[in-house]
Amino acid sequence: MAEHNSLGIRGEKIAIKMLKEKGYEILETNWRFSKAEIDVIATISDILVIVEVKTRTNQRYGNPEEFVTVAKQKLLIKAANAFIEERNSNSETRFDVVGITIKNIGHEIIHHEDAFSPLVTNR
Repeated sequence: MAEHNSLGIRGEKIAIKMLKEKGYEILETNWRFSKAEIDVIATISDILVIVEVKTRTNQRYGNPEEFVTVAKQKLLIKAANAFIEERNSNSETRFDVVGITIKNIGHEIIHHEDAFSPLVTNR
């Protein structure tokens, strides 16, 4: 397995643990639709939460969450719509980004709730 893949898996496990500790119910992980993958699909307070996890080993080129591009947002929105349709869900939906920086000892985690809107992706 490529090193970046194992880093991503490690980051997703950290994010899932943090989300559960905050009271989120994890519905799916690594859910795929077409070319898109949603890292974590969860619920909290009757809100469907689509979570993108970005993991890095340093912040030399910016914070991990800054790498959720407009193109990635569009893919996530498309996949979320497919999930919502498949599950026949009418829950309020939001998009969160979890940025994780793995350090020599421990990690830093930043949870951005409602990080972007499906209505504002034409930048």
